[in-house]
Amino acid sequence: MARGTHRPTVAKVDLGAIKWNINQIRNHIRPGKKLLAVVKADGYGHGAVPIANAAKEAGVDGFCVAILDEAIELRQNGFTEDFLLVMGVTEVRDVALMADSNISVTVSSFEWLEAALPLLNLRKTMNPLRIHLAVDTGMGRIGLRTKEEVQAFEAFCEKYESLHLEGIFTHFATADGEDDIQVERQYETFKELVKSMTTRPDMVHLANSAMTLWHEDFETDATRVGIAMYGYNPSDLTIPLPYELKPAFTLETEISYVKQMHEGDTISYGARYKAYEGEWLATLPIGYADGWRRDLGNQTLLVDGHRCPVRGVVCMDQLMISLPHAYPIGTKVTLLGENNGEWNNPSEMAVELGTIGYEILCGISDRVPRIYNDSKGE
Repeated sequence: MARGTHRPTVAKVDLGAIKWNINQIRNHIRPGKKLLAVVKADGYGHGAVPIANAAKEAGVDGFCVAILDEAIELRQNGFTEDFLLVMGVTEVRDVALMADSNISVTVSSFEWLEAALPLLNLRKTMNPLRIHLAVDTGMGRIGLRTKEEVQAFEAFCEKYESLHLEGIFTHFATADGEDDIQVERQYETFKELVKSMTTRPDMVHLANSAMTLWHEDFETDATRVGIAMYGYNPSDLTIPLPYELKPAFTLETEISYVKQMHEGDTISYGARYKAYEGEWLATLPIGYADGWRRDLGNQTLLVDGHRCPVRGVVCMDQLMISLPHAYPIGTKVTLLGENNGEWNNPSEMAVELGTIGYEILCGISDRVPRIYNDSKGE
């Protein structure tokens, strides 16, 4: 996709906020616990490589991604950190590549291990395959579920020098909600599964952002910090943050066209909106192809600290807003972030849409250039 470098629509990413958030989180977790930066989905839409660089400067202990290509991207960009974990399902055919690249892999089936063994003989190095066993304690996504399965998996790995069972982990389904019953149930199940093993792996981990923020007392060797590192509340508005985090993402554009309307003039596709007499309308160069979805058409955008409603449906490449009065072409408009003391927060938008803030951030398309600065967290 071509990036829109010849128009004023940009996403500004504050790397200083990323580093500040990492330090803030580290100050609130127990000493000795590893802090892993989750940079999957192109760093939650912020840009994986720049975010990983900032996280490295802040002293994280490693990285987590979702797919193998994301891990390879980090390796190709010079990230030689010992710990780099792919947390999603990978293809067995790539097992030699993962071993050669010193990439840790999530595994949750015997069939995968059995198919991987002969392929490991093709690797260029003598690196064993570094395995993290996923166990399903209530998420219902991937992972072994019983003590017998975990014990058999461990025994299988112990038989082969090419397999190194480095870790075991789980993921919580309700850590970002108000009801902790499911969290406690999953935690107890996880402890029992780990306890059933003959040898405790080097890394036993369970903490995503929500577990890190609200369940620091749960025992884990590492915390996998995703959305919190970017400065956002994993629960959106359900539970207040226990300490301050700084949002790192700002989405801005500029007014490209201004006109004054007459009573009954229609706006955008379907002619659903009819203007009032004298209404000032501005056109902005951003639309749903940039990730500003049509269902975000009920949101207000920020101009000079004023909340300006979208008028008519969001188009593929443009949208229209109502202004309190005429503004010149080139006036800044903030879709996400701060403008003259007013904030547009993706969490608040997400709640209105029945989704989560993650989706708003991850949905901003590659057509929008990312511009990086480092505020030093100020």
